[in-house]
Order: sequence, then structure tokens, then C-alpha cells
Amino acid sequence: MGTTRALASLGALAAVCVPSYATIDPRPSPPATLSASASAAAPPPPPAPEVPADALARLVNIHTGESALLGPTTPTPERMAALVADRITGEARPIAPRLLDVLRALAKKRGFVRIELVSGYRSQKLNEQLRKKEHRVASHSQHSLGHALDFRVEGMTPKEMRKEVEALGWKGGIGQYDKAEDRFVHVDVGPDRRWRGK
Repeated sequence: MGTTRALASLGALAAVCVPSYATIDPRPSPPATLSASASAAAPPPPPAPEVPADALARLVNIHTGESALLGPTTPTPERMAALVADRITGEARPIAPRLLDVLRALAKKRGFVRIELVSGYRSQKLNEQLRKKEHRVASHSQHSLGHALDFRVEGMTPKEMRKEVEALGWKGGIGQYDKAEDRFVHVDVGPDRRWRGK
């Protein structure tokens, strides 16, 4: 009698623990469907803006990363003033048009090129800060009048840039700066003079 009860208990336990294979559906489950938002294809990135056929260069402010296209009539005086505004105060001043003419002349010789703007308009506050750190900064800088630009042209050395500006018959200041941390030329519409940065 005891053996019969034990066998009955084991049978009941097996019925609970072992699933009935007759109840298992042998067909594979259908794949889960994605939500509408997940299944929709990601939109393609917007196309890069086209560069106008008459564009000569891309001007890039090395301190802010802001840029503008240089063309026969662009950027506008207002846009150029904003591009090279004082990096301390944010103050802007019109830049002498002849300075943009120099950039256009250099760019025309090499096709569409990148021109990095190192320094444009400087407030008296910024000019004094730079003058105290570097002896080559004039106390009455042409930069503070909106009459000077420091720049470098992609693929050119400071010496090459200076020579090309001189070949234009430039009447004004030209400074050549060759140090690795500088590597630019200064051009201004002030008195006619030449120098090498130290």
C-alpha cells in the first residue's frame, strides 16, 4: 500500500513538472514587428550647401570657427565686420575695402582656397592686452581702426604671401610672421612700410 501511494505521488509530481508535448506548437513564432517610428528609414542628411561658381575662397576666423564665402562682391561690409569683430568685447568696425581686394587677388591665383583670419578689428582693450604680452603689437595699431588684417592662405608660406602682396604694388604696411605659432602676414592701409615679426 505504501509503495502504491509513493508511485502515485511521483506520477502527480511528474505531471506538474514535465510539460505535455502535445500542447507545444511546433511552428516558429512570427518575427516581432517594429514600431512605425523604428521601421521608418532615417531621413538622409541635408545636402551640403553649394558653393557659388564665382566664390574665390572660404574665410575662416581661427578664434571662433565662423566662416563666410569670399566672392567678387561678398562678404558685405557688415558681414565682414562681424566676421572679424573684436574677440573680447564683440565690438565690430568696418574693415577697409582694400584689404578684401588683397584677399581676392591672392585667391584668384589658386582657385577656391581656405583663408584663415588671425586678427581683424581690435578694441583698445584687446590691443592693450596683446601689447603687454607681445612687444611687436603697436600701441596705436591699425587693427584698432579697422585698417588691418592678419591672415594666412592655405598652401602658402608667409614669405610667399608677402611677396605676392608686394607684387600687387601694395601701398601700406606688410608684416611677415614666420614662427610656427604665428605663420601669417599682416597687411594694413596705413603708412608704407615693411617688417619681419620676431
